[in-house]
Amino acid sequence: MSESQPDLPAPQTLAVGSGDELRTIAFRHSTATDAVPPGLVWLGGFKSDMDGSKALALARYAEQHGLGFTRFDYSGHGLSGGSFLDGTISRWLDEAEAVVRATSGAGDQRILVGSSMGGWLALLLNRRLRQSGGPQISGLVLIAPAVDMTADLMWQEMSEAGRAELLNTGRLEKPSDYSDDPYILTLRLIEDGKHHLFGSAIIETGCPVHILQGGLDTDVPPTHALKLASQLPLDDVALSLIPDGDHRLSRPQDLQRLMRSIDTLLEGIAG
Repeated sequence: MSESQPDLPAPQTLAVGSGDELRTIAFRHSTATDAVPPGLVWLGGFKSDMDGSKALALARYAEQHGLGFTRFDYSGHGLSGGSFLDGTISRWLDEAEAVVRATSGAGDQRILVGSSMGGWLALLLNRRLRQSGGPQISGLVLIAPAVDMTADLMWQEMSEAGRAELLNTGRLEKPSDYSDDPYILTLRLIEDGKHHLFGSAIIETGCPVHILQGGLDTDVPPTHALKLASQLPLDDVALSLIPDGDHRLSRPQDLQRLMRSIDTLLEGIAG
């Protein structure tokens, strides 16, 4: 895979919400140079932005293959407006839907590529678009998908003292493995997440699903990915466990696996 920098489109902005909920969402969108669908959509993780290593690798891939590519920052992230502390799964899902609809034309097909929290949002967005009409989702690539993270990976993993602090103050600071600054969990995020939990229910996506999971991931353990795969009996599912992979899966060999997953989806779509 070439390490040259992709030809990055300038950021654009989109207004989402109204009144006190109005926020400006920044996104980058490039159109296909070939007639072969579908385009790629990147959904990043909690506290990440659209110019991370995986997103840039996907931008190179899309450019090399003539594919459209869309990526954006959730409110409170990267170049987008709004406060991170106001962030909820509902808000970030609405923003993802707004960006995808704004950048899609009639008959467009998309492959959603979601990392960590973005994997959960990809599943939620796919379900919403199937129910309400929108661009056809032709495949999902989920990287260490943090499905139901507010319940399973945040609330359940908190100490009793941490839960008490969150309930009493509305927020809890947690150390980050990726920054010197702690990240802040809010009670608003946890409570809102309850409206989007898949639990143990069967999930029907209507498209092929590829899951990439690091065996050394301490943020989203491999058992979480195995549980998700077991909830997708109606779809064509491939689960790749990378024994020495961590949560980020951003090493060159990890990025190669990601691109091979997309290659496989595109080959299946082309028929």
